[in-house]
Amino acid sequence: MELKGTSAIVTGGASGLGEATAKLLANRGVTVVIADLNVEAGESLAKEINGLFAKTDVTKTEEVTAAVEAARNAAPLWSVVNCAGIGLAQRTIGRDGEYTSAHDLATYRRVIEINLIGTFDMCRLAATVMSQNTPDEDGCRGAIVNTASVAAEDGQIGQVAYSSSKGGVVGLTLPLARDLSASGIRANCILPGLIDTPIYGHGEAADEFKARLGAGVLFPHRLGRSEEFASLAIELLTNSYMNAETIRIDAGIRMQPK
Repeated sequence: MELKGTSAIVTGGASGLGEATAKLLANRGVTVVIADLNVEAGESLAKEINGLFAKTDVTKTEEVTAAVEAARNAAPLWSVVNCAGIGLAQRTIGRDGEYTSAHDLATYRRVIEINLIGTFDMCRLAATVMSQNTPDEDGCRGAIVNTASVAAEDGQIGQVAYSSSKGGVVGLTLPLARDLSASGIRANCILPGLIDTPIYGHGEAADEFKARLGAGVLFPHRLGRSEEFASLAIELLTNSYMNAETIRIDAGIRMQPK
């Protein structure tokens, strides 16, 4: 699938995995819409890559729609990479046997709303626009890459909400691809492992912590790089024979209970 001269949406595109993906897409001649809540970082990146910024809370359909419209108005929308998400740790029950100490239900709903429902909302709206594209020689009209996590399969203690949301993203991959096949739109999913993003912080203490984490990775013994995720995302967009697949990018790690 050819990317040059098209538009793309990257949710969570102002930092981390999304930022690296947005930059790589721009290098391929794509007009990228950075859909993110961070206005300062998003606008700065959009300016750097000659893209667009759309302030987007993925739990608000009207803001998701606005991001899709921004992309469609810029150039034919052929690509979406969903990177927006949050991770909150909390055990299912407390130690005191009280109902009030059990996992906060509002927190659980919030994680599901952002990571799973927000992802699907962008998929359904962007695919609606993609379905109107003139198909290429394979009959393709666009492609979607969603981001889950190895926690979908190796969820750790305290990751009930996060793993539920990411497991949902994995679970929707095949039926989404089947639904969209009639319109020539592909859908794939990436499950990142331990990737070096701003979530780990900066400075000497952060570097030491990341080094300890990296030592537990099978090989190579380090955290992944955002650019490595981005490279895989671009491959899934451009390789027209990649469809309905979930792929781990984790250097062989299998997460332990804690």
